[in-house]
Amino acid sequence: MTKADIVNEISRTTGIEKAAVQTTVEAFMEAIKGSVIDGKNVYLRSFVVKKRAEKTARNISKNVTIKIPEHFIPSFKPSKSFVNQVKDQVK
Repeated sequence: MTKADIVNEISRTTGIEKAAVQTTVEAFMEAIKGSVIDGKNVYLRSFVVKKRAEKTARNISKNVTIKIPEHFIPSFKPSKSFVNQVKDQVK
């Protein structure tokens, strides 16, 4: 889902004009970016689904090897420019 898709969905479900929703979404994204760049955590639901391959692990308490099956996890993937801003400005 892209930012445009989000704007369209919010506009459709709330009846608010797309221009107003677009301005709000942009302000929301800038507020998040600014907080992270300032070194503050932002807690949101994840945006991407990642596939994890099957792997072998150890149960230390029982001293046995176990197999963890292939599974999916939620994740957030920032843009390269956003990652670079955080690297440059967070101390």
